[in-house]
Amino acid sequence: MFKLLFTGVGRRIELLQAFREASLNLNIDIRIYGADMAGSAPALCWCDETRKVCAMRDPGYIDDLITICKNDNIDLLIPTIDTDLLVLSHSIDRFAGIGTRVLISDPDMISVCRDKNYTSDFFLKCGLKAPRTYNDTADYDGGFPAFIKPKDGSSSINAYRVDSDSELSSYAGMIEDYIIQPFVSGTEYTVDIFCDFEGNPVYITPRIRLAVRAGEVLKTEIVKDDIIVDEMKALCSEFKPCGPITVQLIRDSSSGDDYYIEINPRFGGGAPLSMKAGARSAEAILRLLDGERPGFVPDAAAPGHIYSRFDQSVYIHKPDIKRIRGAIFDLDDTLYPESEYVMSGYRLIADHLGYAGYADILMDHFRNKEPAVDRLLEDIGRIDEKEECIRIYREQMPSISLYEGASELIRRLIENNIRVGIITDGRVLSQRNKILALGINKLIADDDIIITDALGGPQFRKPDDLSFRIMQRRWKLPAEEMIYIGDNLSKDHQGPRKVGMGFVHFNNPDGIYDHDHGMFDYITVNSFSELTGLFRDLTG
Repeated sequence: MFKLLFTGVGRRIELLQAFREASLNLNIDIRIYGADMAGSAPALCWCDETRKVCAMRDPGYIDDLITICKNDNIDLLIPTIDTDLLVLSHSIDRFAGIGTRVLISDPDMISVCRDKNYTSDFFLKCGLKAPRTYNDTADYDGGFPAFIKPKDGSSSINAYRVDSDSELSSYAGMIEDYIIQPFVSGTEYTVDIFCDFEGNPVYITPRIRLAVRAGEVLKTEIVKDDIIVDEMKALCSEFKPCGPITVQLIRDSSSGDDYYIEINPRFGGGAPLSMKAGARSAEAILRLLDGERPGFVPDAAAPGHIYSRFDQSVYIHKPDIKRIRGAIFDLDDTLYPESEYVMSGYRLIADHLGYAGYADILMDHFRNKEPAVDRLLEDIGRIDEKEECIRIYREQMPSISLYEGASELIRRLIENNIRVGIITDGRVLSQRNKILALGINKLIADDDIIITDALGGPQFRKPDDLSFRIMQRRWKLPAEEMIYIGDNLSKDHQGPRKVGMGFVHFNNPDGIYDHDHGMFDYITVNSFSELTGLFRDLTG
């Protein structure tokens, strides 16, 4: 299990999805943590855990991250925007002291990237061409059109083409600290580069910027270009990047020369597109954490692939209960106390072992978060019976019962034409036996019950959203008219939010799992009587 903390997650959903896919492809477990100040970033819905931090420019920002990394045993911190790069690079040793690696280059190199004057000089040092840089309108003699932008800017904010001295003076008055460069006309490229922790290139992927908005690519084409690749190898030998960097250049339409204009020492917004084409840097990170040393992979990304991107909304506020036409329940610790299921299985194991008191011993180990069956069998010298004990536990027809008021609420919702369903994680046989033991099959139709493992395996468990999309299509209801009720804030709210459903937190004081504090706005109830009251306007 590797724990990854992403700072400034914002809208970097594609990047998080790339790490999920890498985890599945390599069969390496990961847990994704997202740090955010406001708790409204859409990418937080794709994180396993969310953590609140102060503003990146706040003096306490690094302390906040150190606390998170220490408390959550974070293996790797991955920054995603420019704002915190320099302060993070100066704090690498502090993170290393608590066992957390930061995927970031040396402070001197970050400074080169953050000041466009230094960036231009660095390109020249690498033997590459770059537009000449000016810092004062009075000194500019590079002709028109020209380009003016902040020397430490990003996302094309306050970056303008200018066509005359008067325009140049006007824009210069709007930008506090600017640079001016002759305008280079030609084909714009982004190069996604990924290096190992020592700065050795693993992937170099050039792509043409076919359409751009606010500095981020909307449409791109992967290309094979040995000239650019060789130029980037020269850059890497001087830069020694740790992990990802993104380089931008323009190939002059007249001379055919490459003019380099920018370096971003982080994953660029379009970097997941290179991963989709074959330059799988998310996989490379997991391999590096696992002790491998991947070498350079030439032409990893398939040339000719064109990717076009789009926006999608995520629901982050409290649901409007009066509009609800479909209610989906979690099962364990939401409709019944899971501790009953655990104890039921332990009693059966105790019967098999021939001593009823073993059930209480197993439960004590379980509450202490220990491998209960292993500990007991080791203590009594019967570890060879582990497989049989696990089978008994998993295949049990449990002795469990619904929370008081649960069946009445389900009936009242159905009587008032509210669709009712269940989405639950777990092994298929175990979950089906629970449903039979609770009599839920007599209340809710089979087609309205989804056991996520039955969709193709554990990879479809929450927070994956496939089960919620399936239920929505079955019911043919707008997502905003559906709601999910679950107890576990570490995984239950992300899936429904991804598809636009509301979420109600069943704050179960007797639940057996710890809960993430959560950052999104949601309704909380503490009992079925409160939940019944919440739906009173719908059920009368």
